[in-house]
Amino acid sequence: MAKLIPFDDRDGWIWYNGELVPWREAKVHVLSHGLHYGSCVFEGERCYGGTVFKLTEHSQRLVDSGKELGFELPYTTAEIDEATRATIAKNGFKDCYVRPLAWRGSEHMGVSAQASRINVAIAVWEWGAYYSDLRLTRAIYDRPAPNTAPVRAKAAGLYMICTISKHAAEAKGFGDALMLDYRGYLAETTGANIFLGINGQLHTPTPDCFLNGITRQTVIDLARARGVEIVERHIKPEELRDVQEMFVTGTAAEITPVRAIDDMSFQVGPMTRSLMDDYRDLTQGLARAAE
Repeated sequence: MAKLIPFDDRDGWIWYNGELVPWREAKVHVLSHGLHYGSCVFEGERCYGGTVFKLTEHSQRLVDSGKELGFELPYTTAEIDEATRATIAKNGFKDCYVRPLAWRGSEHMGVSAQASRINVAIAVWEWGAYYSDLRLTRAIYDRPAPNTAPVRAKAAGLYMICTISKHAAEAKGFGDALMLDYRGYLAETTGANIFLGINGQLHTPTPDCFLNGITRQTVIDLARARGVEIVERHIKPEELRDVQEMFVTGTAAEITPVRAIDDMSFQVGPMTRSLMDDYRDLTQGLARAAE
């Protein structure tokens, strides 16, 4: 196994509240509200050849997520875009992963933190494929109802059940966990949206209690451009028996085929292969355009 390099002990630069600071100096106090009470939002982005895919959409979602949690970011979407480009350039990357985040600071401790500072940071690093030979098992937690959590936000606190569920899946030898929603319908994996190939159509769960991913929206557009019918609906777990092919989508995952769910196996089908090619062409086109 390759030696683990801690994320707090690396070379590079991180954009932190308007300044580029050395990587090891980008620190947070242990009494930060975001650490104790989950008042933190973030994004995940990929840069191809020096250009971030859907950058403005991601930056806008970061701003919107903050509003869902009751705070305003002290930077505009355009300023976050520019800070992202500056961070990538400062680190000298062409292909990398991008992690912007915003959180309540250490000015107040307690549930209420109305006057706390909103901090913003952007880190970038090289990160390869998120999944390999993806096999899923049933998650031990379900996605919450919209009246119980800010499900339209990419909020750090919503990923607590994802970490627990993924760790449990890995302990059983699986790559990730398939989450249901609060009603018992299929939702997503712990970090990606799902698509099911059924009789030439692509079925995908309605994103009414989890994020309508930016990559998910892109793949829907690519599929429709190929004339593939997209069916967004509530999907029962027992319908997985009708699935001929399955894949997941996300910034980190891009498009990754699902090989199995517990005792059910799937082939990498023609729709999956075609959309993987289309998505690769789209993102690599960014890299070629930047040359």
